[in-house]
Amino acid sequence: MPKFVTIGYGDQAGYDRTPRAVRDAAHEQDARLRLEGALMGIAGKPVQVRNPDAGGLEILERPFMSAALPIAGFAIIEAADLAEAIEKVSRVPCAVAHGVVEIWPLT
Repeated sequence: MPKFVTIGYGDQAGYDRTPRAVRDAAHEQDARLRLEGALMGIAGKPVQVRNPDAGGLEILERPFMSAALPIAGFAIIEAADLAEAIEKVSRVPCAVAHGVVEIWPLT
């Protein structure tokens, strides 16, 4: 079955203003995805790694990308197609708590 990387963006303010029942249902959706075998995790501190021309390692402890909302977490999910992946992530915490979820197909 095809795999997809999901990146959830969200902040505490958006989460806090989401009704508890909606948040609880979103966490239940996360639990269902885990039962299906999704690998999920909360984002930690990013580290950039470069090794131009394999001639010298450069490490920066900061994100490379910037976004309006911070990255909250990542998952690798399986779905029959992009439409099913969208349906699966449309009810997770970042999607319902005033954040956003990106879906990247793994090819």
